[in-house]
Amino acid sequence: MSTTTNVFAGLALDRHAEERDDAAWVQAQVEDRRSRYLLLCDDARAGHRALVAAEGDRLRLLGSVEQRALLPQAPATYLGEDAQGPLFSIRVEAALGAQLASELAARELDLRSAGVALPAFDAGLFAYARALAHWQANARYCSRCAAPLDLLALGHRMRCSDPACANEYFPRLDPAVIVIVSWGDRCLLGRQASWDPTRWSTLAGFVEPGESLEDAVRREVHEESGVVVGECRYHSSQPWPFPSALMLGFEARASDPQICVGRELADARWFSAGELVDGILAGHLSVSPPLSVSHALIAHWLREQGVELDAITAMAPAQT
Repeated sequence: MSTTTNVFAGLALDRHAEERDDAAWVQAQVEDRRSRYLLLCDDARAGHRALVAAEGDRLRLLGSVEQRALLPQAPATYLGEDAQGPLFSIRVEAALGAQLASELAARELDLRSAGVALPAFDAGLFAYARALAHWQANARYCSRCAAPLDLLALGHRMRCSDPACANEYFPRLDPAVIVIVSWGDRCLLGRQASWDPTRWSTLAGFVEPGESLEDAVRREVHEESGVVVGECRYHSSQPWPFPSALMLGFEARASDPQICVGRELADARWFSAGELVDGILAGHLSVSPPLSVSHALIAHWLREQGVELDAITAMAPAQT
């Protein structure tokens, strides 16, 4: 079992889920002079971008004094508390975000870039805040009666504004499985038609109602590649707020290795460790980037074959 902490995971934060409806506690967090605020700038293409220090590799958080001077009326979502105090996030429109970035000598950064450029805590905090922001921006009306929704619990719950309905809503989370399948000394990788022709990755798909995670692994692998999976076991997980997935990584063994590529993939192949190494070093094969749990799964499989993926990719030609 892997002990690797995937990108965006392992966020050391006390979320105080049980206190968010306590009015006195909420007021104390809002008034705490140690409070800091992560700014999320709306971006139609990237979802939300965070403000980061113009020089360096940290989020540019607003202190409580800055927040009261610059955004005193902006609704804030509570994220949790670390050793330095409470943490909140605030969403701002793109134009205001650009203005604040200039005033604060900061720059805007998208989440995918942040996952590899920022320290683990900062990247995880950004991912957490972005997931909540996406849900808040898209869950606006009651699905039962169409009345507007009211935001409660410091941004973590919504309730229908019609007292006769009062239906409650919680942040959406879509579980998806992602798996490295082995057969003898080979692993199964696939590629989508929209990808660069050199790129290969592990297979993945969303869990459907009435499925266990293991059932979803077997179904997705068979649908995408025709390969029949027998034994499978959990490896690790990763928050994946693009926009609201939770990636659940698995290792699996094929019981029938015959490949019959389905409609979702352009190709699927069995690779030996040697073929992966040779392809990466020659520059005509690439695997999932370190941002994703797919990279961790491939690295884990190669490590069991005596190969360190990061050492190999460091020697590979630069991708253009």
